[in-house]
Amino acid sequence: MTESLKTQPGLQGALDSSPPPPVVLSPNESLRTAAFTVRELSVFFDERQVLNRISLDIPARAVTAIIGPSGCGKSTLLRALNRMHDLVPAARIQGEIKLFGQDIYGKDVESVLVRRRVGMVFQKSNPFPTMSIAENVTVGLRLNGVRNRSALNECAMQALEMSALWDEVKDRLDAPALSLSGGQQQRLCIARALAVQPEVLLMDEPASALDPLATAKIEDLILQLKRDYTIVIVTHNMQQAARMSDLTAFMYLGELVEFGPTRDIFTNPKNKRTEDYVTGRFG
Repeated sequence: MTESLKTQPGLQGALDSSPPPPVVLSPNESLRTAAFTVRELSVFFDERQVLNRISLDIPARAVTAIIGPSGCGKSTLLRALNRMHDLVPAARIQGEIKLFGQDIYGKDVESVLVRRRVGMVFQKSNPFPTMSIAENVTVGLRLNGVRNRSALNECAMQALEMSALWDEVKDRLDAPALSLSGGQQQRLCIARALAVQPEVLLMDEPASALDPLATAKIEDLILQLKRDYTIVIVTHNMQQAARMSDLTAFMYLGELVEFGPTRDIFTNPKNKRTEDYVTGRFG
C-alpha cells in the first residue's frame, strides 16, 4: 500500500489502535489477544428478544465459526459486531462489545467508523452492478476521499491479489462486475471489504450459494486471510466449520450454549445440546 493511501483521513477511523500481535492457536491453548470482547449482549427488535446475554471473547487473527439451527441468532450476533443493527429502527442493544479494548457502542463513536474497521461479506454476493470490477474494489476508498489514481490502482491490485482474484481479472478490470461468475463475485466482495484496510472480516454464510469448487476457493482464501485478519463466519455447514475454524460458538434460541476450540466442540462437547446438534440429532 502506498504511503498516500495509508495517510488518507478516515481510513483507520477514530478508533485507531495498534495492530494486534499474531495469535497462534492450539486446541488447549489460552488465547492471548481478543479482537472482540462481548459481555452480556442482548438484542431486541421492538419487544422481541433475539439474543440473551451473550458473553465471549473472539480472538485476533483466527477464524471463529458461529453455528446453530436457523433462527437461533447467529446473524444477529454477527451484525451486532459492526453495528449493522443501527440501520434498523426497531433494534435495541444492551450489553457491551469492545474491539481491541474500545467500546464500539460508546456515545462518541460513529457507526460508520466502526464499519471501516469491521468489514462485512454477506451470504449473497452484492457487487454494484453499474460499476466495473476495479470500481467495485475501490468504491469505499473513493467515498473516503481517495482521488489519487495510481494509489487507487495499487489498492485494487493488492485487494484483488489478497482475495485470490487478480490473476482471473487483471486483463478485464474495466468489465462489469456482473460479468463474473458467482464465486468470483463473492471474492470481489471480499476484495471490496479488504480495500479499506479493516481489522476484522465478518462473513455471513459466504459460500452457501456457491458450487463445491467455488466454495473450496472461498475456504482456502479465508485460511490465508486469517494470517492478517480476524475472521468471524456464520455457517450452517458444520463440515465447513470443522475444516476452517479455530474456535466455534454453538448458539440455540438466542443463547450461547458452548464456545471453545473447534476440535473440542466437535469431538468432546461439554453440553448435551451441543453434542445433539453436531451429531445431527436435531437442527
